[in-house]
Amino acid sequence: MYYRNISNLNQIILKRLSIIPRDFDLIVGIPRSGMLPANLLALYLNKPYTDLNSFLNGHIYKAGARGQFFDIKEFKKILVVDDSIASGSAILKCKESLKDYGEEFSISYCAIYVIPGKEKMVDYYFETVPLPRYFQWNIFNHTTLEKICFDIDGVLCIDPSEDQNDDGPKYIDFILNAPPLYIPGSKIGTIVTSRLEKYRPQTETWLKNNNVKYNKLVMLDLPNKEARQKANSHGDHKAKTYKENGYILFIESSLSQAVEINKITKKPVLCTENFEMIFDSESIFYNMKSGKYFPGLRNFAIKIRNKIRNRK
Repeated sequence: MYYRNISNLNQIILKRLSIIPRDFDLIVGIPRSGMLPANLLALYLNKPYTDLNSFLNGHIYKAGARGQFFDIKEFKKILVVDDSIASGSAILKCKESLKDYGEEFSISYCAIYVIPGKEKMVDYYFETVPLPRYFQWNIFNHTTLEKICFDIDGVLCIDPSEDQNDDGPKYIDFILNAPPLYIPGSKIGTIVTSRLEKYRPQTETWLKNNNVKYNKLVMLDLPNKEARQKANSHGDHKAKTYKENGYILFIESSLSQAVEINKITKKPVLCTENFEMIFDSESIFYNMKSGKYFPGLRNFAIKIRNKIRNRK
């Protein structure tokens, strides 16, 4: 599995920005995922930009306003941008919609990520990323959501405050009225939460009210908050469901729990605390002083230690 977050997207654009000629007059993004990289490219290249549908209607975005008509003589060389190419159907559909504009404009096509073998479908690309792959900006609308496990607090809705987490009336009110965070666009596999089983009715009510479709809801079967804290089995509880079924990804809010789930299952975990994908918990370095986890730093620390030893 391959994963790219918004930071990765920005970094690869900056790293390979020089592949884009500076004589383009206008950047056009393919809705919806193509709008983010199109905007970044337009900002870094200092060019105006718009979306495909607005372009077809003669509109561009201008500073402080949008939807202003453009003079066809003003923009001649156009760069059309999408975030990625897999099957290539989206870029082919775009080319079809622009086929009658060939005499008026010089149109080139760009994708940030392409799968191997599809490089020639565009004039410019930034990185080849094979399938299967996930992007931060569209993971909650991915076609494989039914093969994914979801946490609730910190993922589907916000975390309760200390005051709200009283295992009583305030907590019930929180469950029923928690503001949503990341609501998936289609049915998901299993929701696995450390919420207690006794709060199932309120949790199911919230999920229904917020249009969260799912196959199964797994909760923690303990009598109260005190028993849950004593058991301290959040990671084990979530890993059990993830490990014993054919799921390909777990989306977890807590980085420490994400590391634990990955360590138990040896399967990838996406953490919404920093939108990093945890592939290998052995490469996670834990700083006891700060109480924080730093992906990748453990191996880095070992390399530094070995260099120091070799110098002695």
